[in-house]
Amino acid sequence: MSESAAMKALREEVCYANKMLPVAGLVTMHSGNASGYDPDSDLLVIKPSGMDYEAITPENLVAVRVSTGEVLTEGIRPSVDLPHHLFLYRNMPDVRGVIHTHSNYATAFAAVGRPVPLVLTAIADEFGAEIPCMPYTDNEGEHIGETILKFKNRAPSILLGNHGVFAWGKSPKSALKAAVMTEDVAKTVWLAMQIGTPKEIPAEEAEKWYDRYHNRYGQPGC
Repeated sequence: MSESAAMKALREEVCYANKMLPVAGLVTMHSGNASGYDPDSDLLVIKPSGMDYEAITPENLVAVRVSTGEVLTEGIRPSVDLPHHLFLYRNMPDVRGVIHTHSNYATAFAAVGRPVPLVLTAIADEFGAEIPCMPYTDNEGEHIGETILKFKNRAPSILLGNHGVFAWGKSPKSALKAAVMTEDVAKTVWLAMQIGTPKEIPAEEAEKWYDRYHNRYGQPGC
């Protein structure tokens, strides 16, 4: 099956997102994964299960039909987290990229069942709220995806109790940014907690930072 130019570009972007996970210190060995979704073709591409990150290429990412879950790439198993990626794409209409990590500081919050509180303007900028932590959920079927939908807020990421992080965005690149920033702010908040009790930013103040960052920061079209 020949792929469209859009799908080829998506493969390149998802390959880059996967390779950036260890570079950014978000995963070790084979843990974690990134995927991207092209709704026009009803396809996602996702990291192969258990593959070394340095071995990943655009060509060996696994293609899956989102509407049916049919794996179209022969001879390569998709990530075992595929059901959770599929659930998010099917139930979050604007999402085009999904990333799962076990990054240290964010997962430390997940291990104790605590959200990352809204105590930094950087959190207000990107997330607009605390980064929530959902309860422990087993990995059967769509359970993780269902629990993400139940406990997520406006933030583009969530902590999975006793597990790790899921992040998402309008592209694999934006999902990667959300995952990187989740770990970065979790580390800063943890460091602050060693000094004292961080002070939360009022919701109305957080809204000012969120609005500026999402509507006036950066360059048009970027």
